[in-house]
Amino acid sequence: MTLLKRLILLTFILTIAFPYQAFAYKIVLDAGHGGSDPGASGVNGLKEKDVNLDITQKLRDELTKRGYEVVLTRTDDTYWSLAERVNFTDALKADLFVSVHANSHPNGTTRGSMVLYYDNDYPQEDYPASDKMKQLTPYSKDLAQHVLDSLVSAAGTKNLGLVPSAVYVARMGSIPSILVETAFLNQPDDAALLASDAARAKMAVGIANGIAGYAPPVFTDSLGHWARESILRMKNKGIIDGINNQYQPDRALKRAEFLTLMDRAFSFDKLATACTPSGTVTSAVYSCQTADQTYKDLPASYWASPVFAKAQQLNLLQGYADGTIRPEQPITRGEVAYLFERLTQLSTKSGGQSPTPKVTFDDVPADLWSAKAIYALKQKGIINGITDTSFKPEQTMTRAEIAALLDRYFAK
Repeated sequence: MTLLKRLILLTFILTIAFPYQAFAYKIVLDAGHGGSDPGASGVNGLKEKDVNLDITQKLRDELTKRGYEVVLTRTDDTYWSLAERVNFTDALKADLFVSVHANSHPNGTTRGSMVLYYDNDYPQEDYPASDKMKQLTPYSKDLAQHVLDSLVSAAGTKNLGLVPSAVYVARMGSIPSILVETAFLNQPDDAALLASDAARAKMAVGIANGIAGYAPPVFTDSLGHWARESILRMKNKGIIDGINNQYQPDRALKRAEFLTLMDRAFSFDKLATACTPSGTVTSAVYSCQTADQTYKDLPASYWASPVFAKAQQLNLLQGYADGTIRPEQPITRGEVAYLFERLTQLSTKSGGQSPTPKVTFDDVPADLWSAKAIYALKQKGIINGITDTSFKPEQTMTRAEIAALLDRYFAK
């Protein structure tokens, strides 16, 4: 199994086992060049690929001490294509990408440090950026500025400023990305710094300080998404979580995730435990049951077992005929509407659901088991259809849709 496949498998296992755990930012560090690509040559015989790797390893050690999760692209003198570096980073679902380089200039006198980032205000027609990097311009620029300021302060190099650039690794990814040019190998004073182990250590500390002073955008995969503002409001309210620093807005919402969100929104422990169903559920999901039912696919070790136990006490759900509860199964829009309206009734201690308003969705007839809930929530302005005339009750609800629904509910 390749290193990339092992890393992807580990990330998947941790995500499944601990989907709601707090996280440390994950940073990919990229030592520029390597293998058959030596990079620039120094006036003192240094090879850029060796300098880059040493500073990157020192930077990794510094960031690890500070609690960051750090992954390196290359860890030895091997060749990685630019595309492999970006694809590796995307597969890890990292939060930041920092590529470390040493510089060179034809005049042999230029010295100092600079940081490159992609800026959508200065696009290059021949080198188009990914859509995500276009949106990330302000975040990459902010990261670049933090790193540059801290680098020159720690290492004592000359500040050559930020450089809007179309270099591949800074324009083709999906997270804030920068390329650091630490110093010039073909300028004698800078080359002497790059030859010094102590100076390299200072450069690593400076870059680490810049990273530590920067806060990555929350849920980078929701940038530009229609539900981003709702997602952020619900995160700030402590209702929703991401998976590491990803929200996965367009993924189907799982039953376990839904119940967890409902517990946070309605505080199951505070709700009455009386069972007062107001309709018949034909999808074998939610009708009254005893609170001591067990399910063969819900072991005590499952992360959401406690919330399922509380939901049982509220008689919110029942299992399937095969003895399962299917916590990982996506939940439908009709099921969400039914349960959400039920919870609003329990939380307000009102006497049952509201009368069914006039039918407005072609696919939600008045006798549909979830119709009363759907129309009650629509009348309250809490839930919307897919279109003005279509609700699609059997379609799975996405994580973006539940964030928007909760946002509307709390705005009332």
